[in-house]
Amino acid sequence: MIEVTKEYIEQLEELIKEKNDLQLKAILQELHPADVAELYQELKLKDSGYIYLLLDDEKAADVLMELDEEDRHKLLKELPPEFIAKRVVDNLESDDAVDLIRELDEDTQEEVLSHIEDVEQAGDIVDLLKYDEDTAGGLMGTEMIVVNENWSMPQCIEEMRNQAEEEEMDEIYYVYVVDDDERLKGVLPLQRLITNPSVSKIKHVMKKDPIVVHDNDSIEEVVQTIEKYDLVALPVVDSIGRLIGRITIDDVMDEVREQHERDYQLASGISQDVETSDNVFTQTAARLPWLLIGMIGGLGNSVILGGFESSFAMNPKMALFIPLIGGTGGNVGIQSSAIVVQGLANNTLKKEHIVRQIVKESLVSLTNASIISLVVFMYNFFTLGDKAITASVSLSLFAVVMFASIFGTVVPMTLERMKIDPALATGPFITITNDIIGMMIYMYISSVLMS
Repeated sequence: MIEVTKEYIEQLEELIKEKNDLQLKAILQELHPADVAELYQELKLKDSGYIYLLLDDEKAADVLMELDEEDRHKLLKELPPEFIAKRVVDNLESDDAVDLIRELDEDTQEEVLSHIEDVEQAGDIVDLLKYDEDTAGGLMGTEMIVVNENWSMPQCIEEMRNQAEEEEMDEIYYVYVVDDDERLKGVLPLQRLITNPSVSKIKHVMKKDPIVVHDNDSIEEVVQTIEKYDLVALPVVDSIGRLIGRITIDDVMDEVREQHERDYQLASGISQDVETSDNVFTQTAARLPWLLIGMIGGLGNSVILGGFESSFAMNPKMALFIPLIGGTGGNVGIQSSAIVVQGLANNTLKKEHIVRQIVKESLVSLTNASIISLVVFMYNFFTLGDKAITASVSLSLFAVVMFASIFGTVVPMTLERMKIDPALATGPFITITNDIIGMMIYMYISSVLMS
């Protein structure tokens, strides 16, 4: 790990200016791919491209995958298809290679695939590209150790050694056991491999009925399975149970991080994925829609309040509690929706338990509403001396908290059923709706009590 300081960058820029390739190569050789990617972001585009071409093939591939999406896209545009095929794709695992090729346009994809010398590798990539990227098939890789259930232990060990060398695997998580039809039958723990060297057949020591996912399962199902069973890798099978790939924990963590980023941005009122490095137009397009909706909500509130102008004229103190009503409703709604969204995301809240969750949330909101409205009632009773406002604010607050809590529970569940990301319910949608409904409740109750 290095500390990228101004002095360090200046030193590299000087070496690049002098074209001191030997020293640059020596420096780059000592750096982790993630550190080289960080340097790429600090250097000028021309200089970063220069040092990239000095990397050995394996590190060049790893560095490309470490770059953020925008920088990687820029670099891929500058690299010829033959370079991408022979110096990058050839040194990546199949799942990473597929992710990279997905970022290319169709014509470039075909050119890159045509330059891959290993026909079997190219075929694997083409097969993986057919899967939707949001499914287990789109996330899996094909590098794995596979043995037959009828092999003897010595034969198994020999085949494992050969496969590990052919696949150039750095890490072996599990050894998968299949039958003669390539159907997954079990997993062979390395501990059993060591402690049972003379067993006649693998099927006598393997762990049967392994946990699997199917190629068309969603990424959310993959994440939930790995989390539930504390796995570091997960086999993927097709519709008839044939082993076709595996998903590792690092791939899942990348997907979880990206999903959390998307959900956080969606909950913040950003309609699409954006980065700090994105241009002004992209960021504006992502942020403006919900700002406009919020503005319309604000105008709607002003129309509602304008309809009760005479009430404000009779008792101006009513206006003092508008922020309290709106803010409390928004906060309660976001709390309720956040709990439901989290439960739906980690599968702790089952769809068949919707009624139970609504009842539970109603009891919680009843308790919260009673306490909040009582506190506000006591405060107003001793400070305002106006019984009508004291009563209307307390009753309105009680009703708003009840509505916001139940609304915040029902909306994400409804969105989930409609196949819309429920994270939308934790953002401006809940806040704006609760604000408008809260004002209507407050104005109606106040007008009734005042009259």
